[in-house]
Amino acid sequence: MGKTALVTGASRGLGQGMSVGLAEAGADVIGVGISDMSETRKKIEALGQKFYEIKGDLSKANAVTKIVTESIQEAGKIHILVNNAGIIRRKEAENFSDQDWDDVVQVNLNSVFRLSREVGKHMLGNGEGKIINIASMLSFQGGLRVPAYTATKHAVAGLTKSLANEWASKGISVNAIAPGYMITDNTAPLRENEVRNDFITSRIPIGEWGTPDDLKGPVVFLASEASRYVTGHVLCVDGGWMSS
Repeated sequence: MGKTALVTGASRGLGQGMSVGLAEAGADVIGVGISDMSETRKKIEALGQKFYEIKGDLSKANAVTKIVTESIQEAGKIHILVNNAGIIRRKEAENFSDQDWDDVVQVNLNSVFRLSREVGKHMLGNGEGKIINIASMLSFQGGLRVPAYTATKHAVAGLTKSLANEWASKGISVNAIAPGYMITDNTAPLRENEVRNDFITSRIPIGEWGTPDDLKGPVVFLASEASRYVTGHVLCVDGGWMSS
């Protein structure tokens, strides 16, 4: 591949899985986050690729400029942006606080737009780029007890299409991956609830939850020339959930 990818939330879970997948395909990785990324670094460097660690708290509105500036200083160019970082707050809508709403919108939507805008400027200057946003099954459905998360993931799907329309003719593809039910920290409460876990598993045609490794192929496809004629698309990686 010979490219450099910036991946937010690269310390564990889906972000780590996609970072390693990109490195397996020959990309260097800029990992952005607030948590320890030593495990991700170890996996990527073992593949012979470079790993740049950038500390950045996407819950802060002013974090993006610093993240992008430091990333370009460290790596030179950003060819691929994976907007993966996200948070979730669970509470009934009538009891959902303004603070929880604002926190989720800041990380899941505002930072996605601002990173896309700032990295997009850099990509426009280079005449090429791939932006991959992480959507969700809740980009299509309503969910339960997650009003802010659902709203932001619907918005991420719309933002993906909007940016794709603007930048397709300028060498930048913008797509999204909508993971199904994956084994991550965010889904631990669902998996620990026996009734909910059994219901969800029974509805997945493949019959099991996905893992971060299941996003390796999709992210490499969307980050490579194999997807040259694909933009504005939301790719479901869900074990058949949306078709069931």
